[in-house]
Amino acid sequence: MLAGVVVIVLAFVAFGTRVVPNDDESLQGVQAFDAAVYGPETFPAVAEAIEGRAVPAAELAAAIAADPAAAAEEYAVQSSGGPVYSTTLTGVVGEGASGIVELDVEGLPDDLLVRVQLGPAINGTELRDASGEIQFGQFTNQIEFQDAAAAINDTMKAEVLGGVDAAALAGSTVTLTGAFTLINPQAWLITPVEFEVA
Repeated sequence: MLAGVVVIVLAFVAFGTRVVPNDDESLQGVQAFDAAVYGPETFPAVAEAIEGRAVPAAELAAAIAADPAAAAEEYAVQSSGGPVYSTTLTGVVGEGASGIVELDVEGLPDDLLVRVQLGPAINGTELRDASGEIQFGQFTNQIEFQDAAAAINDTMKAEVLGGVDAAALAGSTVTLTGAFTLINPQAWLITPVEFEVA
């Protein structure tokens, strides 16, 4: 009798056991954030979104001057830092310092300071925030969310600005598409996703 019970129990154990190979993805859990992977994977979609939303600078400046709230509603993506706009323009490079240069853009008001950051340091979260598709809830914590912005910036710097010498651009005509957070209506600091020197 006891032998029969043991045989039945062993049969249940055998049929109820699942052999799982070591490479089964279900055992790997949540993957740690990897900036070296995230930036290159994410930047193309970010650039495409900014290019698709980009408004000519003169049109955008006029809309912001006329009605900032309406301009933000129509053209911007809201972020924790303020409205993020995407724009495109052609301008002449003027003075610069610390990898940020001023641009003289035809059709813009004289009191509007337009600058673009060219590195080596690329700061800010504009590229991360400009599409509205990358949200805090997609990350484990605030540190990863910030690291995502830095990873996108680093990829842009390598892929778009790799051959650009900011110190040698004075007087050059450049065409760019990029994003900026509107903190001061009289000063735009654009982070580019496209940058061409004429």
